[in-house]
Parts: sequence; structure tokens; C-alpha cells
Amino acid sequence: MSAEAIKATGVEVVRAGRPILTGVDLTIEAGERVAVIGPSGAGKSTLLAVLAGLEAPDAGTVHFGDRELARARDEVRHRFGLVLQGYGLVSLLTAAENVELALQARRLPRREVRARAARYLADVGLAGRAEHLVEELSGGEQQRVAVARALATEPDVVLADEPTAELDAVSRQQVLHLLTAVPGSGRTVVIATHDPDVAARCDRRIEVAAGRIVS
Repeated sequence: MSAEAIKATGVEVVRAGRPILTGVDLTIEAGERVAVIGPSGAGKSTLLAVLAGLEAPDAGTVHFGDRELARARDEVRHRFGLVLQGYGLVSLLTAAENVELALQARRLPRREVRARAARYLADVGLAGRAEHLVEELSGGEQQRVAVARALATEPDVVLADEPTAELDAVSRQQVLHLLTAVPGSGRTVVIATHDPDVAARCDRRIEVAAGRIVS
């Protein structure tokens, strides 16, 4: 199934009476690679969470194709791959088991689950760390496990929040290549980042300031 456009209309998010996102209108076309930029606290992470259907807006709607995410999130969940700032890994499982867990939810054959987990961990330079517990890994290694987990499910849409923040130069290039190096692949990629190199590799930049899209 090919990717579809993501469209946010009049999106607003309020927390403890404070507006986090205000009047967000945004369309991300299928197959686009988009960088979401802006200062810390601008609302980038919240915008990604809303576009992924992890957080429902207090006003407005987000559609994936012709379906409103707030109503159809379970239906399209398998088509999204997420790299969150906190990584969302299970600390008492190995790197491989964390990736396999995401694949098992797709009801894939056990042999394919293991092979795919091994392949994507190798792609992010962690073949030799696959059997280590997450709690034994550095922050940068955990970040790469999270990237491998998101990509291993081969989703139509990848939403990544600062996916290179803790990486050394070599690992950073590996992750950037995996996320952005194949224009026209059909996969939609949305990356929240402070890294100008990441933004430069995307097709388009969306700047967020004080909860509003300013460019």
C-alpha cells in the first residue's frame, strides 16, 4: 500500500491552559521528506505527535489520506514508524528483541522477524550489539536501535524527533542515509531537528515558532 498525504487543518493543542500549537494548517505529500525546524519549545515534538496520531488535537483535524487519524488511528497504526526523543525502548530486552517486538506486532513469520531485525540493526551499525540489553547501551546506541525499529517495519510514513541528536559523526551519516537518501522511494519522512545538515537533506523545511508555522 502506498503512502498518502498527511493534512492538518486548524490544529490547536493546549496544555494546562497554555497554547502549544495554534492554527496549524499543513499538508505533507506522500513521499515528501520534510524537516520541521525551530527553537526548543516551539512545538515541534507536539506537532510530530499530532501528525502521528499519538496525541489528539484540542481543535482541528489531522487526516491521513481520507481518514481522520483521531478516528482511524488503530486502522492505520501499522503504516507509521516512529522515532521518539525518549526512544520508547524496553530496557530489559536486548536491542534485537526491541526491534523484533515491533515486527511481531505485524504477525510476520518468526524467521522473517529475526532476519529483518538483524538486517536493520546492521544498517545502523549495531550488528555487534544486537544481543546486548538496552540498559547496557549508550544513549547514541539506543537512538540507533529506535531508528532500526522504526524502519524495520517498513512503514509508509516515518516521523522522527531529533534522530541524530546523540550520534557521533559516523553513526549520524548512517542514520541520515537510511532516513533521507532515497528520494522518490514513496516513503514519507518527517524529521524534527536542530541539525542544519538534516534539514538540508530534506525536500522542504517547515519552521515552527511559538506553536505556529511561520514558514
